[in-house]
Amino acid sequence: MSTAGQTERSRVQFLQGNEVCAEAALYAGMRYFAGYPITPSTEIAERLAERLPQVGGSFMQMEDEIGSICAVIGASLAGTKSMTATSGPGFSLMQEAIGYAVMAEIPCVIVDVQRGGPSTGLPTHASQGDVMQVRYGTHGDHSIVCLTASNHQDLFGIVVDAFNFSEVFRTPAVVLIDEVVGHMREAVRVPEPGELDLTERLLTDVPRDVDYHPYAPREDDRLPMSNFGGVHRYNVTGLVHDMWGFPSEKPKIVNDLIHHLYLKLENRKQMLTRWREWSLDDAEIVLISYGSSARSARHIMENRRSVGVPIGMIELQTLWPFPSEMIRTKCRHAEYIVVVEMNMGQIVHEVKRAVDRPERVFLSNRVDGEMITPTDIKHLIRVIQGKGV
Repeated sequence: MSTAGQTERSRVQFLQGNEVCAEAALYAGMRYFAGYPITPSTEIAERLAERLPQVGGSFMQMEDEIGSICAVIGASLAGTKSMTATSGPGFSLMQEAIGYAVMAEIPCVIVDVQRGGPSTGLPTHASQGDVMQVRYGTHGDHSIVCLTASNHQDLFGIVVDAFNFSEVFRTPAVVLIDEVVGHMREAVRVPEPGELDLTERLLTDVPRDVDYHPYAPREDDRLPMSNFGGVHRYNVTGLVHDMWGFPSEKPKIVNDLIHHLYLKLENRKQMLTRWREWSLDDAEIVLISYGSSARSARHIMENRRSVGVPIGMIELQTLWPFPSEMIRTKCRHAEYIVVVEMNMGQIVHEVKRAVDRPERVFLSNRVDGEMITPTDIKHLIRVIQGKGV
């Protein structure tokens, strides 16, 4: 084997999805992780406890999930790309601090490896019940970035994207996977350094002796940062604030800031949207799914198409901001749409809002802790076709 072939082969690793999250974060430049062990995300912390010191980073096990997200926010403000990882109960505890990061516009990444709920629920079983919590878990009007993947190679790139989006928009970004993706193992080719684009922190060029406005946007709407504790003094608050970072109740400042927090993401859906698609050109039935559910959906799509059923599929990799225009366009000619997810129906409602004929949208779901199967989906398709609904 040639040297090039040996090098390429050495970049292929057999990893859990949780381990992929850790390695992709390191690739993206993450050098600080604070977390608290919780099933089924614990392997992310375990991997980074070993790997971060090897690359000059810092790992800290905190006393709980609240401390974890607060430590990550502080490290990010000080200039370090930072991340935490958790599951549903811990993600619930993080919501107030996530809202703080939204308001104060602090980049960070949170990985949520979903398990059954509510409460402690099913710690070792699969679920996709946190989708709406990501979007609306913290109070107030805002938008959020949420990415997901069904396979490990895509997951690597999605984690890198999460860090890039977090830096570009100065916002927390959530990587939402589930227990199946987190714990299964697949071969993953780790990209060469420089192969994937990385977005670094945009630092202000304002001199030390000139006023620095931490919330004054450039012409391209990006907000340059200054490492907290560095050359500039400025205020950081969870209150509505002016361009200096000081609290304000002036209606115009309040209005402008809330619109900014919402529209800086919602107006850039095209940039933020990631998806995969199969066989949509002639599809009368379109499956829409995400995470591990998409693996079963793709299996039945390929199976049914092989016997002549005109069926296609969209795998969502961006859940928030929801890519409504893409869904509307891709599904315009579909006779039926089947949303496949492991919850009581969360994304299905967003799909119904997006398409022209919501009465033609159906839910194939499972909420018993078991992964939804191709057979589950096939049964619903047969019912739809048999009744001609």
